[in-house]
Amino acid sequence: MNESMKNHGIQAWLTDMDGVLVHEDEALPGAVEFIETLKETGTPFLVLTNNSIFSRRDLNWRLHASGIDIPEENIWTSALATAEFVSQQMPGGKAYVVGEAGLTTALHDVGYVLTDKNPDYVIIGETRNYSFEQLTRALQLIQGGARFICTNPDYTGPSSSGDLLAAGAVAEMIHKASGFEPYFIGKPNPIFFRTALNKLTAHSKTTAMIGDRLDTDIRAGLEAGVETFLVLTGISKADSVDKFPFKPSHVVNSISDLIPLAKGAHPDTLEKPKELPQPAKSVQSAPAAAAKRK
Repeated sequence: MNESMKNHGIQAWLTDMDGVLVHEDEALPGAVEFIETLKETGTPFLVLTNNSIFSRRDLNWRLHASGIDIPEENIWTSALATAEFVSQQMPGGKAYVVGEAGLTTALHDVGYVLTDKNPDYVIIGETRNYSFEQLTRALQLIQGGARFICTNPDYTGPSSSGDLLAAGAVAEMIHKASGFEPYFIGKPNPIFFRTALNKLTAHSKTTAMIGDRLDTDIRAGLEAGVETFLVLTGISKADSVDKFPFKPSHVVNSISDLIPLAKGAHPDTLEKPKELPQPAKSVQSAPAAAAKRK
């Protein structure tokens, strides 16, 4: 913990959505009270998600339906970050997109044309409907010179029936076929976090990140220099902490354990886990390795 955090506590929060606030459209224990506490105290916060399927409005509605009221302006997605990135790199450009409305709407909003005719970028996002034809066209366009971007490096995503293939796995397949590596925009890319901190006008030394994935959420927070909290209500479990060469600042059962901190308590007051696994020196999971290719 840095000196600013020791002296001033947490002054801004970043939190993942799936596995932290909700699971399959159901609010997780403590999520409603945690968010309401931040709003009541006027604490700056932003919900960060690598999910590029939905727009801010869609996510606002989805969260509201689960009982969590989060304004649209407090939501930042990998789709929005991708659109912002390409519009800065090549304003008014063209892109071939494999993805859903959250991504295509974000690109339209920054003035991008979506086409498979000589695009500047091929952008792979999340969808439940990847097709052989789309991916083959993406491969051909990349081989023809289009720049290769993927919204996020996640290999899998959660569902009620088990893991689903996610954008990172699809991008890896195209990488192997084309020989070109994608540039990942979402977590753990530091650009994603720096943009979030700028939107909050927050400083990394007094900001905390809550996540359920060690390979994206916690790694991103670590690289951004913020305090990190791993919750065990999503992808990563306690016994997976020792499989990575880094570890979170804190491990808690759920976001409900962080409500006292949202009310102003110091992180040092958190009950320490009885036995926190030590970080491994060389073992690394496939998703963690994939996340490094950004």
